[in-house]
Amino acid sequence: MKPFMQQSLRVAAVTATALGLSTVAMAKEQMRIVGSSTVYPFSSYVAEELGATTDYRTPVVESTGSGGGFKLFCAGVGDTTPDITNASRRMKPSELKLCSDNGVTDITENVVGYDGIVFAQSKQDDAIDLTREQVTLAVAAKVPVDGKLVDNPYTKWSEIDASLPDREILIYGPPTSSGTRDAFEELVMEHGSENIDGYGEAYTTIRQDGKYVPSGENDNLIVQKLAQNKDAFGIFGYSYLEENRDKIQGAKIDGVTPERALISSGEYPVSRSLFFYTKNAHLDKVGGMSDYVDMFLSDQMVSDRGYLKRLGLIPLPADRLKAERSEWESKAKLGASDLES
Repeated sequence: MKPFMQQSLRVAAVTATALGLSTVAMAKEQMRIVGSSTVYPFSSYVAEELGATTDYRTPVVESTGSGGGFKLFCAGVGDTTPDITNASRRMKPSELKLCSDNGVTDITENVVGYDGIVFAQSKQDDAIDLTREQVTLAVAAKVPVDGKLVDNPYTKWSEIDASLPDREILIYGPPTSSGTRDAFEELVMEHGSENIDGYGEAYTTIRQDGKYVPSGENDNLIVQKLAQNKDAFGIFGYSYLEENRDKIQGAKIDGVTPERALISSGEYPVSRSLFFYTKNAHLDKVGGMSDYVDMFLSDQMVSDRGYLKRLGLIPLPADRLKAERSEWESKAKLGASDLES
């Protein structure tokens, strides 16, 4: 090979290497956040505010579902993995172990507010009051009949209870990757099945015959379907009801209306906490991470006077919010014992 060709190849190799390093550096300058579709609108608002008021690039926020977010977050440390994951349920011990197995060992957990799971319908429908037992019988794969569990035969609500409307059962709900689905199974189906003679124990298997339709991680699509179909119900977080009251209404559950104060007090029976998890190994390598978390936990965002309340977030009490900030400031490390409490 001629000397000038060798020199050209060396220059090209150095240039390619430099470009590669530049690409890595650029990737580290933009945060990536994944997780819950319920937390998504709140996280996105904070991300947009960070991009608009600082020199940091607006973080990328993806709605992957809580379970999907944990899988991505726990895949490892480095440029190709998310920096923060949102969740509408707490991390499971098995997910913390997955993180640990992949070298994600320094995680801080924060609660940012409360949410209620809403069982919603078109605003054109008559108001309805459902028990958790009735909802369980509508969505369960098997139901007790004459002392035996059989494939769910119910096609109309009136077949479950004569007091309910003669209306086709059609429920648009979260997929298996969603924390909303996990919470629905725990707060509605476990409770309902334990109070229905014939189950004997908690039952959470959802029917797959077309009466329950998994509808992805975009809850706005469910809202659109409810507006178009008066037979349908939808399952999603309270914020989507708050934003679309001109189109939809929430059913009462066990006689309680899904309202902000009743969710915050715990009186509404399908209430839960909302979380996000920070990968602390990325804090010094990804521009804006600390500023983003500081902003998310600020009075401006999550207090009783904060912007996110307008989007449907149920704020934490002041003393609880103060405790969450302390957890973040000390970079409290999440451990297996924490998830047992």
